[in-house]
Amino acid sequence: MFLSSEDKQAIFEKYGQGKTDTGSPEAQIALFSIRIAHLTEHLKSNHKDHTTARALKALVGKRRSLLDYLIRKDINRYRAIIAKKELGIRK
Repeated sequence: MFLSSEDKQAIFEKYGQGKTDTGSPEAQIALFSIRIAHLTEHLKSNHKDHTTARALKALVGKRRSLLDYLIRKDINRYRAIIAKKELGIRK
C-alpha cells in the first residue's frame, strides 16, 4: 500500500480523536477517501487495470456505507465530515 504507518497515524490524528483512533467512522472515511483519490489517479493513466477498478468500486461502497451509518446515528458528525473539502466528498 502507498501509505506508511506514519501517514495513517497523521490521518487518524487529524480526522479521528487521536493517533490510535482507527475505528471511528470519520477516521475510516478519511482513509478511504485518500485511498480512493490515489486509485482514481492510477486509473487515469491505466484505464485497462480492471482489478484496481473493482477495488475502487468496493472502497466507494464501503465509504458510502459508513456515511449512511453516520447519517443514521449522528447527522452533525456527518455534516462535519462532508464539510471538509480536502476529502473530496460531495453531497
